[in-house]
Amino acid sequence: MNKELIINASGDGVEIALLEDKKLVELHYEHAQDQFAVGDLYLGKVKKLMPGLNAAFVDVGYEKDAFLHYTDLSPYFKSLLKFTRQSIDGNTSWGGDFGKFPNETDIIKSGKITEVISGKPEVLVQILKEPISSKGPRLSCEISLPGRFVVVTPFNDVVAISRKIHSADERKRLQRIVEAIKPKNFGVIVRTAAEGKNTAELHADMLELASMWENIQKNLKGAKAPQIILSEQDKTTSILRDLLNDSFQKIVINDRKLVKDTQEYVMRISPEQEDIVSFHNTNQAIFDQYGVSKQVKSSFGKTVNLESGSYLIIEHTEALHVIDVNSGTRAADASQEHNALATNLEAAKEIARQMRLRDLGGIIIIDFIDMRLPDNKKKLLEAMEGFMTNDRARHTILPISKFGLMQITRQRLRPELNISTAEVCPTCKGTGKIGPSILIADDMEKDLKYLINQGHRHLALHVHPIMAAFLTKGNFFNSQIWKWYWNYKVKVKVVTDNNAPITHYHFFDRKTDELIKL
Repeated sequence: MNKELIINASGDGVEIALLEDKKLVELHYEHAQDQFAVGDLYLGKVKKLMPGLNAAFVDVGYEKDAFLHYTDLSPYFKSLLKFTRQSIDGNTSWGGDFGKFPNETDIIKSGKITEVISGKPEVLVQILKEPISSKGPRLSCEISLPGRFVVVTPFNDVVAISRKIHSADERKRLQRIVEAIKPKNFGVIVRTAAEGKNTAELHADMLELASMWENIQKNLKGAKAPQIILSEQDKTTSILRDLLNDSFQKIVINDRKLVKDTQEYVMRISPEQEDIVSFHNTNQAIFDQYGVSKQVKSSFGKTVNLESGSYLIIEHTEALHVIDVNSGTRAADASQEHNALATNLEAAKEIARQMRLRDLGGIIIIDFIDMRLPDNKKKLLEAMEGFMTNDRARHTILPISKFGLMQITRQRLRPELNISTAEVCPTCKGTGKIGPSILIADDMEKDLKYLINQGHRHLALHVHPIMAAFLTKGNFFNSQIWKWYWNYKVKVKVVTDNNAPITHYHFFDRKTDELIKL
């Protein structure tokens, strides 16, 4: 699979398109003033405890207080609270060496928030979900710092290996390496990308994250809530951190500074791929040249057409997303069961892409075309699981129910991407109404009379085919064109224009073929 990253930088921010085999699969927007992004660290102040919800509302500077549930406190919450307080005051009993920080006892999973939080303390929190709709951000106190190969979690010494690394020998090798090189008082989660990497690469990644934690300690000193402590990397570098591998063929950017920054980042994490970053220097818009704009127009909206003639209807409600699969004009080349399976498999591939592209989250209900055979239903389930392999959001897929519905839950971290592909009607200008069609011919005659008075004698009238038929209907001597000739002694040539709106018309000079402006 060939991957390309197309980046369009403008004054308002950055648009990032991820293409897989030339197909648009992810679209990200990073606005210049973006705040409260997933992964950002804030010093927040507890404003209110809600025992009934077993949660707290925390002020992190957003217009609405952020939500912190007990299950998101992390077992090491008491240690984090102590660390935050001492870092702010500058009274670090451990002398600034985090490896010597004296951890507190863990909190229990089934506890109450009033048992671990009292008063209105300040605490270091991490954005778990961006503000969505009328809700403020959702927070976590289980701090994690992601690198390319490992994720560091302070206040513990646990080493965990990604479940996607299946080889038992490789898991043991990585376990031994990480336990030997990890700093004290840091837990480590080894990511899938670490498979096959050597000790030096893993150690360099870990040292960079340990340095990041030192910066957090420095930024906390003297800080006053609400205040941002550490911002997540910009989306370009975070996408490269998570996705960059040998399948990346091209990174094209239309901003020289961003090209330089990206080259430096790629050089740091994958020197052998430095030459894949290039500057877009043609006159054509970058998204137009690489087909992104066209794919955006065809991929968003209520109806999504498939190549075979089938189509999807995607509806959004407050509680869930509903997707209906329709066979449309698909040619029936075999039995009904075979056609249903073929249509469903094609739809499943597009639905997996649509979920990534629109960042659909929560509950997704898919109404596939009914199939009778259990084997075909199993094939569809396995295909959907395969199509969603590259989806970075956590998801669960349930088998097709007896009602023929597939249910999917997908992690939602940021607002759903919704792009309007409709354009303002050039005829009604968005009002939904046009002038009375019966008077159009009268308007044409008024303009014709004016042009004749201005000395124009060789005129061509360009109109929509329906209007051309109206002007020339019947025999010549009964047509509207004849009436104009009889009244003004000027013969007007009618030219059909298939691209013209039905109520629009233009007069041209027949000798010079130039538009005559009224």
